[in-house]
Amino acid sequence: MLQRLLGHLRAFKPAYMAYNFLHRRRLRHNEALYRRYGLRQPIYSSISSADFREAAPGESPRFDRADSARLAPTLPGFAEFDEATQQQILQWSEKGYLVLRGLFTAAEVATINAEVAQLIDKGEADWNARQVKIMFAIRQSEAIRRIVAKRELERVLDFLLGKKAHVFQSINFLRGSEQLAHSDSIHMTTYPLGYLVAAWIALEPVTAENGPVFYYPGSHRLPYVLNGDFPHGGSHFLIGDQAYQHYEQAIEAVIARENTPAEELHAQPGDVLIWHANLLHGGRPIRRAGSTRRSMVLHYFAQDDVVCYHEITQRPALL
Repeated sequence: MLQRLLGHLRAFKPAYMAYNFLHRRRLRHNEALYRRYGLRQPIYSSISSADFREAAPGESPRFDRADSARLAPTLPGFAEFDEATQQQILQWSEKGYLVLRGLFTAAEVATINAEVAQLIDKGEADWNARQVKIMFAIRQSEAIRRIVAKRELERVLDFLLGKKAHVFQSINFLRGSEQLAHSDSIHMTTYPLGYLVAAWIALEPVTAENGPVFYYPGSHRLPYVLNGDFPHGGSHFLIGDQAYQHYEQAIEAVIARENTPAEELHAQPGDVLIWHANLLHGGRPIRRAGSTRRSMVLHYFAQDDVVCYHEITQRPALL
């Protein structure tokens, strides 16, 4: 009964508005941005892609506008990357992802795993509703926060976005997510589109047996699927019932239409997969019962001149 009540409350937009109003200091950065893009609504009210239909145009990320294979070598900072990273960046516009092998050391991986285990043992882990994801461990552990703020990673993210990347969220997994294909932009959205990037860190060996991440190379170049592109079912006051399930069905239809083969990442501890805001990806089924797949994903927004919000729940992002 309580879970059903909470579910109804989460679907009630005015409840979000009241919460946002109480936390409006964390939304003050949007005041100037709303004026810039011509949005005429309070910073704490609901917001979605529909509100930007008549907004002033914004500039999309540079590697969405121009091929990274041609543009990247002409930009300041490119020569500072090692050759392997350069080659990955050159393929960013075509593939929508890159892999940095062994970016985190064995000691750093061990520390992250130990810190997460400690949060669980103390009953302090911020599990999501389905008890699958541990949210915002970077807010609870100074050690994790320090490790993931690795300059080598941040330099790549800043270069890809063409703006300073701001870490918004962390999610830790003990097991594979087994999540169906999706784009992160249905959850964490930007205007202009594309100013989100994710970095997934392997915290133990990942094989075909323990639910690896899969992705569709080049799918980031497909049109974004947002609330207006599937039967969201929402109203002025409510978020649509089963909106996310309808979204997943829409993505499955896109995949079937495009007939693009998926790839999956088999990784060693410390490897990092970085993907574009609109890359379609998910988690393979777990083949070996009881196997773990410890990993961590970080989501970053561009820090400047970008409105950040949550499309599916139509909330401004509290930064």
